[in-house]
Amino acid sequence: MQSRFKLINIIIVLIIFSAIFFALGIYFGLKKEPEVNKVTSLFNKSSELVDQTNFEDFWKVWNLINEKYPSVEEISDQEKIWGSISGLVSSLNDPYSMFLPPEETKLFEESINGKFSGVGMEIVKKDGIITIVSPLKNTPAYKAGIKSGDKIIKIDDKTTSDLSVEGAARLIRGEQGTEVILTIFREKDDETKEITIIRDIIAIPTIETEVLPEGIFVIELYNFSADSTNLFRDALREFINSGTTRLILDLRNNPGGYLDSAIDITSWFLPLGKSITIEDFNIPEKEKIHRSKGYDIFTKNLKMVILIDGGSASASEIVAGALKEHGIATLVGEKTFGKGSVQELVNISSDTRLKITIAKWLTPERVSISENGLIPDVVIEPTKKDLEIGGDPQKDKAVEILLNQ
Repeated sequence: MQSRFKLINIIIVLIIFSAIFFALGIYFGLKKEPEVNKVTSLFNKSSELVDQTNFEDFWKVWNLINEKYPSVEEISDQEKIWGSISGLVSSLNDPYSMFLPPEETKLFEESINGKFSGVGMEIVKKDGIITIVSPLKNTPAYKAGIKSGDKIIKIDDKTTSDLSVEGAARLIRGEQGTEVILTIFREKDDETKEITIIRDIIAIPTIETEVLPEGIFVIELYNFSADSTNLFRDALREFINSGTTRLILDLRNNPGGYLDSAIDITSWFLPLGKSITIEDFNIPEKEKIHRSKGYDIFTKNLKMVILIDGGSASASEIVAGALKEHGIATLVGEKTFGKGSVQELVNISSDTRLKITIAKWLTPERVSISENGLIPDVVIEPTKKDLEIGGDPQKDKAVEILLNQ
């Protein structure tokens, strides 16, 4: 009888331990839940479970490719997965959201670090066409005559209609000293033209200063890099020491960069707490207002014009929009590019990345940069003759405005 009770006790203990381990298994299993389970447990806007037949269709296509495509053995399963993810991201129809496989990740990180071999321009896919945001100052693309808004129809012999941004960038990049031929279409021209560019090591320029004969100080800012805040501070010191109160900030062909740099640079001209830009997540309670740090050293007598054009994008539009709406600067030039969205870079694996749009930029007066771009106070469009003779009617107009203030 005693041995029987002992056996029952052992069984009870085993049951208790089994229950404990089962509960722990559920707890840790949920914490390490596979991504696919997270997907199938999501609710869409109609509060219905994700339709499992969609995934059946996916696997049906996967199997048909393996069965029927003649050269399927040349494509690894991993490459097919990367292609699938790229297709998923492209369904957003957002030119700034993209999946970066290993090779594109490497190219992207090289460009962020500031030195790489290529032609020196930023591109996006706009309305289904590979489009140039702007060429960087003094790079091969700039010297070859590439303009903001140029549409790339072909890269060498490859048409771009089916290329992603990362695919186009991979073809344009190449070894120093080699050439790439871009067939581009420019809206003001009647036909396409071929432009041959010799690739080189691209050291992204940041800033230049000069004092014009009229006694006007000019700061040309080419990008909003991590270094631009310190370089801009040094440029402002030069401006103060020059003895003039008239300033031209040239943001033409500046494709943007770091938000922190844009906030810091704008803060030199605004009191503490003034709105610089609004980060709109399309959810009112998540909205974030980025405010001036209040350096505000130009409290009296500053006369300022900001030059903008179709190559002014992102951080350039944030700075120009804020200083215009707070009455600090007059905008002269052409409508800006209209890149008013916020991207987050997410590590998907050790060598792949997802760049995804998470919000939109609004000006302090809640104008959507992405939808409208910025319209200058004074619109000046250079003519072909201006370009041929090296004239700069936009800067000339800025000088005229400042001298008459």
